[in-house]
Amino acid sequence: MDPQRAIIIGAGPAGLTAAYELLARTGIQPVVLEKSDCLGGLSRTVNYKGNRMDIGGHRFFSKSDRVMQWWLNVLPLETPGATQPVIRYQGAQRSVPVSEAGPAPQGDGVMLLRRRRSRIYFLRRLFAYPIALTLDTIRKLGFGRTFRIAASYLRRAAFPLKSEKSLEDFLINRFGRELYLTFFKSYTEKVWGVPCAGISAEWGAQRIKGLSIRSVLRHALKKAFRKGAGDVAQRGTETSLIEQFLYPKFGPGQMWEEVARRVRDGGEIHTGYRVDRILTDGWRVKAVAATHTATGQSETFTGDYFFSSAPVQELMRSFDVPPPENVRSVSEGLVYRDFITVGLLVGSLRIHDDTPQGRKLISDNWIYIQEPDVRLGRLQVYNNWSPAMVADPATVWLGLEYFCNQSDEIWNLSDERTVALATEELSRIGIIDAGEVLDATVVRMEKTYPAYFGTYGRFAEIREHVDRYENLFLIGRNGMHRYNNQDHSMLTAMMVVDGIVAGQVDRAALWEVNTETEYHEEGEGAK
Repeated sequence: MDPQRAIIIGAGPAGLTAAYELLARTGIQPVVLEKSDCLGGLSRTVNYKGNRMDIGGHRFFSKSDRVMQWWLNVLPLETPGATQPVIRYQGAQRSVPVSEAGPAPQGDGVMLLRRRRSRIYFLRRLFAYPIALTLDTIRKLGFGRTFRIAASYLRRAAFPLKSEKSLEDFLINRFGRELYLTFFKSYTEKVWGVPCAGISAEWGAQRIKGLSIRSVLRHALKKAFRKGAGDVAQRGTETSLIEQFLYPKFGPGQMWEEVARRVRDGGEIHTGYRVDRILTDGWRVKAVAATHTATGQSETFTGDYFFSSAPVQELMRSFDVPPPENVRSVSEGLVYRDFITVGLLVGSLRIHDDTPQGRKLISDNWIYIQEPDVRLGRLQVYNNWSPAMVADPATVWLGLEYFCNQSDEIWNLSDERTVALATEELSRIGIIDAGEVLDATVVRMEKTYPAYFGTYGRFAEIREHVDRYENLFLIGRNGMHRYNNQDHSMLTAMMVVDGIVAGQVDRAALWEVNTETEYHEEGEGAK
């Protein structure tokens, strides 16, 4: 008898995790269909003349023990010692070995342990992120603005808005109006292209969760008294406050290329295949029809289980039996935000860190550009993700991130004009001299951020309809139209496979991933 097959749409973190889990835990053969020629989705690594780009920045950090161990089983932690170390998980009160035994991994197929640092660039100065209430911050902001921030926060802490209808309300309740206007409003509106008042408060509840002035102060006190800080996973720490993280030596794509290699040992991965039609039989999916984009050849892939991490809007347009009008209306009204990264190779920066050893390259992984007079949203310093990301260590390899829509002028600029814009903006705000630019490239990513406006408020109508298909499962960021990190996307895939093994998928729990702090796994001591 032929083995059962699972057809998986998309070779990002969710799709490849599903394929890997199916191979490891079941007799089901995974068949992955990927529209592009790349693996890893948004978590891929772009190699430009030996200089590698991480599109969006991917810290390998999770509050889930399961995800942390999964990553380390694929790429073990590089250590200088003779044996494998132990990674301590805060909050779990236990230690989890990286592997059972054996020599410390060497070579290229490893994870690095990296320090985390992010700052905000505002008023042509660098501020700690999350905001630290230090003398340096007060000096840079000025006493008057600092006083207004404190007074505004105390007022809102005493009299919070009773109804958080928008992201603006959510942020004001946690930081006060003055701090919101100073450090959150401009950047957030660059990301989404709409006022914060027009974005659902659910975005803040999902992405920011417990982060607030109170949590920042609490974290600072814990840090001051904590001894032996060597923990990687830091379960008890808000995601925005983590101080170290794992990172593949050659960027996030290295993880997913290795996973794909293992999947191919028992499954199939087809790149360059666009799924055009979902073929159904009642409330079951029986096959998908796909076209090879290079040759135009069509092929039908039959299966027993179907996973989709494709954008919901594309999926809903593909059903052979069209969804009801209300569902189509919601799907067509979903909004996506697109993304451009400009890679700039420069000789040096105008900003630097002052250390006892003298001036050094800034240590930030990325910098939030809060300046309202430029379109630039965020700046990555790839040298600080991994030294292997840069071909020449004497140079600085930067990623300038622009958030936009495909209808925007910037999306349709030539690469040459896009590089010129990025160079001019970074020079204007005092981070580089234009003459220091040695080389550049441009990468465009469609549908990077599923938005929490448009018809998103009615998304439950799509979910209710799709969940009626007993063997179809939506997973991942775009598959669920949820602003998930890669660990959340992986968890959705894992949970579906858990359900298949158990004989029933808990769809309600699946849709709750990344809406609750502990991800419904408290009993396992995991996120």
